[in-house]
Amino acid sequence: MQLIGRIADKWTMLVIEILTEKGELRFGQLSRACDGISQKMLTQTLRALERDGLVTRIVYPVIPPKVIYSLTELGLGLSEAFCGVWIWAQANHEKINNARAAYDASNMG
Repeated sequence: MQLIGRIADKWTMLVIEILTEKGELRFGQLSRACDGISQKMLTQTLRALERDGLVTRIVYPVIPPKVIYSLTELGLGLSEAFCGVWIWAQANHEKINNARAAYDASNMG
């Protein structure tokens, strides 16, 4: 169950989505693409994904340091599984917003 919590985390899903779309990225590029994530949270998310074998981190011995992140085969497999969730969310976004608005309107006290 710990694994489900890890992969269902909003930042994990976003990082996986971005790396799926853009391929290899440096930390700064990934940070800019993950709107709203703090540097600390992005670092923690990437470390956890690397530990789980979903992301690979390649450090190039140059100055300034160059570090590239990309999905592993395991990460790409997870991305394929997420695809259905993303399609569903996009297709139902308006319905969910309408349901939220109706709920909020009926529960204002």
